[in-house]
Amino acid sequence: MKPPYDITPTILQFVSSISEKIGEANTLFLDKQSPQLRKRNKVKTIHSSLQIEGNTLSEEQITALIENKRIIGPQKDITEVINAIAVYENLNSYKSTSANSFLSAHETLMKGLIDQPGKYRSRGVGVVKGSEVAHLAPPAANVPGLMKDLFQYLNNDDELALIKSCVFHYEMEFIHPFIDGNGRMGRLWQTLILKDRYTVFEFLPFETLINKTQDEYYQALSASDKSGKSTIFIEYMLRIIDDSLANLLNTNGQTLTSEQRITHFISLGKAEFSRKDYMDVFKSISSATASRDLKKALELHLISAKGKGNQMRYFIY
Repeated sequence: MKPPYDITPTILQFVSSISEKIGEANTLFLDKQSPQLRKRNKVKTIHSSLQIEGNTLSEEQITALIENKRIIGPQKDITEVINAIAVYENLNSYKSTSANSFLSAHETLMKGLIDQPGKYRSRGVGVVKGSEVAHLAPPAANVPGLMKDLFQYLNNDDELALIKSCVFHYEMEFIHPFIDGNGRMGRLWQTLILKDRYTVFEFLPFETLINKTQDEYYQALSASDKSGKSTIFIEYMLRIIDDSLANLLNTNGQTLTSEQRITHFISLGKAEFSRKDYMDVFKSISSATASRDLKKALELHLISAKGKGNQMRYFIY
């Protein structure tokens, strides 16, 4: 069965905004980042995801461990980081739609930290916040069936990857299939689902923004629990993804050239369009800039045009 959620105007707005930013990132070749930038983002991802779980190691210490240097710190924290490095450095070996890959990743992530890593739990668990039980997970006997259904949902090609990644993250947290490591697995698998569809997500550290908005993260999970559907969590996670992509674009400090804008717009496959349609894709440019871009595209014989003034329509050859 398809997990319950609603498609709201907020969700549609974020999907549109994220799609535009992915297009811009691809145009700027940010999906083919330098090894140095990939390493930096990997460190940020590991640091943020584990810090949410209480890990005390700094980004500098994590970098040292990646470089096989010795550090001083709590052994449990060091083991968590070493395990996470092993997972993230072999991200391409995991298949997001495979339950076996999911269990294999958990085994690596939690090796030496819990008994029987890579195995679904065999007893009941709950999430405790303060002195209250914030979430009582389904009975252990139900976990294999629930996870099987969830992976069947992931294999549904009719669903947008952006939506599926959020739904999986929430539903997995609700099922709580493991004794420990559920939070880091939810964030890891969302990354993997997105990466399989969009290369730019391989080392996009959106966990950094989750870490900075932990209260909202847990509130979105709790509110979705109470409503019986993942809608609120989807809205939260899409906002985080949108903000992370915005940070990526801003950090690289690059501005698209007219040629890059034209190339990207043509790649969208709109047979007929107006100047306003063009500006809707590149929201930061002025009408004068849009007119210059389109004039250049005409001169290069990339498009043709009919009409005058505001009635001008453009056509892609």
